[in-house]
Amino acid sequence: MPNVELIYSLDCPNIEKARAAILQAFSRLKLTPRWKEWDQASSESPSYVKEYGSPTILVEGHDIADASPSSDADCCRIYKDNEGKLSGVPAVEMITLALKKNGGQIPVQKNTWVGGLTALPAIGSVLLPKLTCPLCWPAYASLLSALGLGFIDYTPYLFPITAFMLAISIASIGFYSKKKENYIPFFVSIGAAVLVLISKFWWLNNWGTYIGITGLVIASVWNLLPRGRKKSCPACP
Repeated sequence: MPNVELIYSLDCPNIEKARAAILQAFSRLKLTPRWKEWDQASSESPSYVKEYGSPTILVEGHDIADASPSSDADCCRIYKDNEGKLSGVPAVEMITLALKKNGGQIPVQKNTWVGGLTALPAIGSVLLPKLTCPLCWPAYASLLSALGLGFIDYTPYLFPITAFMLAISIASIGFYSKKKENYIPFFVSIGAAVLVLISKFWWLNNWGTYIGITGLVIASVWNLLPRGRKKSCPACP
């Protein structure tokens, strides 16, 4: 996040307009608005703020209008936009450009819904039946033959395959949870995966398996939901 500073004098009539322009610039870049404000008459303000006119906006210590210090000191500033119009506040485009030059790039919108699809292979492996009943093998063999496939007893490999798929799903959910700074779906996915493995391979309880699958789906969908914006003070240091 770029370091933004607003320098002003209390008798300046353009302070609120300058704040509004800064807010618009942050909004265009989809960034949380945050900047420092310095009253030139305050003893708590750094000495360099007295070298600028009011209002002045600094991004990473540089005047967004490329004015040198002391050039507009002790007076109201006048800015010129791209069309040559004069104003007492810098144009929103000027502030936006300064933010972008200093790392405030517009975030790329990614298809985060793809992350929710990683749970599907795990769910598919969980739903595969265990071929523990030899009497059922002819039925499975007939079904696979109808699909043009040969009969394979995959039961010995079902646990490691399921565990591997669940691990991939948990890792994916954890990745998106970290990006959204919400780890609840990640912990839900871990609990759901443990429940699936225990229910399917030890308890032999279908209801526990279905509840675990439901937990995985909930965790995946939870990560797809848009994250609420945190409320913040626009003029916080």
